[in-house]
Amino acid sequence: MFTGEYRHTVDEKGRVAVPARFRAQLDGGAVVARWLDTCVAIFPRPAWEDLAAKVGSLPITDPSARIFQRYIFGSAFELELDRQGRVLVPQSLRDFAGLEGDAVIVGSRDHAEIWAPARWDDYRRGLEDPDALAQAIAGLGI
Repeated sequence: MFTGEYRHTVDEKGRVAVPARFRAQLDGGAVVARWLDTCVAIFPRPAWEDLAAKVGSLPITDPSARIFQRYIFGSAFELELDRQGRVLVPQSLRDFAGLEGDAVIVGSRDHAEIWAPARWDDYRRGLEDPDALAQAIAGLGI
């Protein structure tokens, strides 16, 4: 399970160090893709395959399903960790997420997310408002 928040640097080649506690989960390969809320997601291969199966079961006649499929899979890249535990985030994904210089890596259960620090800080502040959080999760049955 991916948990926690970590701050790392994006080097001049677009590589980001993966937190040490996440590396074992990504040893078998991973996929990096554009994700919701203007961040980049890193999925271990099994979690990516689970997501692909769920998306594949959606009806192709549903325009929303086609939009989501193109959004996620059209931006996806397979990758491996290098010897220093880094991943190369392609330029198109760095541009999408606004990743320059620094990054925040956030655990999100079955995947990790890479955020531009300013975007994450703004988003996190919204999570810290107890009334807004309660309203957001009201219909989830938690």
